[in-house]
Amino acid sequence: MKKITNVLRSKRGEGYIDVCIIVLVFVIIMAFMLAAVPVFVAKIQLDNFADELVREAEIAGHIGSETTARAAVLSEKTGLHPTIKWSRSGRVQLNQEFTVTLTTTKDIGFGPFGSFPVELKAAASGKSEVYWK
Repeated sequence: MKKITNVLRSKRGEGYIDVCIIVLVFVIIMAFMLAAVPVFVAKIQLDNFADELVREAEIAGHIGSETTARAAVLSEKTGLHPTIKWSRSGRVQLNQEFTVTLTTTKDIGFGPFGSFPVELKAAASGKSEVYWK
């Protein structure tokens, strides 16, 4: 019993334990960063996706085949497949406003261990640049 208490009171090797704890904390922080960064990248891509869709609708003057084709190209390019909701459909008269809202989910975490879905939303608005007679 006395031997165990002497070992517990001893200060030798304390630096090694501190270094091990610091390295362990550093590895955990790096693992969390590697799990969280893809979600931030997806959010930025989703914002750009919404902006480009709005720009396409502004130039075309209506929400339809052009915006659907552009969404397909952007989905292929980014790898995101969001749900797209427009505030209106069809022709949009000059200077009329419209908005688009994109939603998608990404998993944050460490694969099957402790991962949970995070819903990402992006919204953009614009005005038509086409005059319809």
